[in-house]
Amino acid sequence: MDMISIAGLLLGLAAVVGGQILEGGHLDSLVQPAAFLIVVGGTLGAVMLQSPLRVFRDGIKMVSWVFFPPGTDPQKVIAEICHWSQIARKEGLLALEGQIATLDDPFAAKGLQLLVDGAEPERLREVLEVDISARESSLKAAARVWESAGGYSPTIGIIGAVMGLIHVMENLSDPSKLGSGIAVAFVATIYGVGAANLIFLPIAKKLMANIARVITIREMLVDGLVGIANGDNPRLLESRLQGYFV
Repeated sequence: MDMISIAGLLLGLAAVVGGQILEGGHLDSLVQPAAFLIVVGGTLGAVMLQSPLRVFRDGIKMVSWVFFPPGTDPQKVIAEICHWSQIARKEGLLALEGQIATLDDPFAAKGLQLLVDGAEPERLREVLEVDISARESSLKAAARVWESAGGYSPTIGIIGAVMGLIHVMENLSDPSKLGSGIAVAFVATIYGVGAANLIFLPIAKKLMANIARVITIREMLVDGLVGIANGDNPRLLESRLQGYFV
């Protein structure tokens, strides 16, 4: 679990609520179901309108990466590549065929199978980089769902505030309701701006960082497989791969 994500979310929300209390305000004034419905519903609708169903679904599922990032350990991958390199140097590339069934990662299994099949190093890199590019594009499209939500929600919040002010203007005959009515109207702006800058945009940035790590590990894996195909020394290969995560 990524504890800093949880701590950051709680700290951000606590700062807003704590500031409200220190200013002498009441928490009840921040709880407005109508404003919440306008901001959340409007933002969700806008994101759904711009996104294909698959991308939207992937983006919603991907939010788990914020708190539980992909567990690939680069040092474990490096150790595995070096192990394959040693087998290949001692017994030949065909001896690696028995390692394929032990892999849980389809991408690694595909690369190792190409290596066993005798693919030329550059051809091996070319085929795997196509997979990497497609995977990166898919992941980034899903992450941009949250980035888009962060762009829409402040504007939706302003729409909610204007709608609230329209309601206030319709009740000018009762001055006692003006102050509370205006306060309620601006809660929608707080929801929109707060959701964008405390939740949606940080989620998008964290997802992009995790995507970059996943892609880097895949690129490292490709580099290792090409090194094995070229007959590189296992120790030199390990030293080069360590450079990916200095």
